[in-house]
Amino acid sequence: MIYTREKLEAIEDANLAPYGVRSKNTRGRAYPDNEPQYRTSFQRDRDRILHTTAFRRLEYKTQVFINYEGDYYRTRLTHTLEVSQIARSIACALGANVDLIEAICLAHDLGHPPFGHSGEIALARCMRDNGGFDHNKQSLRIVTKLEKRYPQFPGLNLTWEVREGIVKHESEYDIADAREYNPELRGHLEAQIANAADELAYTAHDLDDGLRSGMITPSMLEGITLWEILAESVNWRGPNLDDLTRHQMIRRLIGMEISDLIEATDRCLRESKVKSVEDLQRLSYNVVNFNEDMVRRNRQLKDFLFANLYRNHRVIRMQVKSEQIVTRLFNAYKEEPSMLPQHVQEMSEERGLERNICDYIAGMTDRFAVDEYQKLFDPATKP
Repeated sequence: MIYTREKLEAIEDANLAPYGVRSKNTRGRAYPDNEPQYRTSFQRDRDRILHTTAFRRLEYKTQVFINYEGDYYRTRLTHTLEVSQIARSIACALGANVDLIEAICLAHDLGHPPFGHSGEIALARCMRDNGGFDHNKQSLRIVTKLEKRYPQFPGLNLTWEVREGIVKHESEYDIADAREYNPELRGHLEAQIANAADELAYTAHDLDDGLRSGMITPSMLEGITLWEILAESVNWRGPNLDDLTRHQMIRRLIGMEISDLIEATDRCLRESKVKSVEDLQRLSYNVVNFNEDMVRRNRQLKDFLFANLYRNHRVIRMQVKSEQIVTRLFNAYKEEPSMLPQHVQEMSEERGLERNICDYIAGMTDRFAVDEYQKLFDPATKP
């Protein structure tokens, strides 16, 4: 049997919860675009995102540890893949659209500049008088304007629902600005799951990377409720933590978090009595959340990570250097635009000089930005 798009849509319709987004009901694309014969519209969106230059560049963009710190730490790419996997697991249990969620997750960090949040802070400062910079908006800009892959239209021409999910991506560190995507409505179930999966993933893998790096030691985690539960669950008594036990504990942590999120969200969905996508989006609260006990435990762990990992002197030193690299690159290009590559210079009239420079720097990987910095400011490096 051949599964055509229509057959796949029928299977999707039969398997999704009433408030799951159906690809057959998409609000469509910005430009005319024939839908594929053997994929749903959301599956096509996922595939288009996967093949972008911006997606490949995530391999060499910072999560917490800059690329040259070692090959075993998470990068922005591995973070993205982990978010996607976690979100898919949650979606399957709750009857959400897995393909839509995967597309949103794969695209959610495309707009991150080099050096993670420190690079974003520097670019936002450089652009404060010229429209600002925000990686969520930059992700949308990439998929709607900057990627050049099709002669018929700019960007990827993604469906409304995927673009809405990208725009309404938010966490405690990211606030959505959805003024062009029904700002009075909350994100659909799939967008909310993607947001929760993002926070769940970075909390667990930042703990993992912190332990691997030695910046966090098991003794420092004594008294952290989630850590105590994990230690008890694998019968670990310390003081030494081997790699296999650490992997086991992080795996248990992710499993606990996912189970709690699914159970709490299912209860919230039932209590809300929503019967459609629109019902869910018109609620005054997000339905995707943890139970109260897990919220408190996560808050305790996040506060610990902030104080002991994100504010570790090694991380802070790299953040300061990163901001200096991005800021000096921006100012140098602005002062002398002819230092930009010719193909980049040609876009300045259309985009404006500052925005064009911002797009160029935001697209850089960590190592490219470092190389460019050395070429511009180190007399011993060939330009």
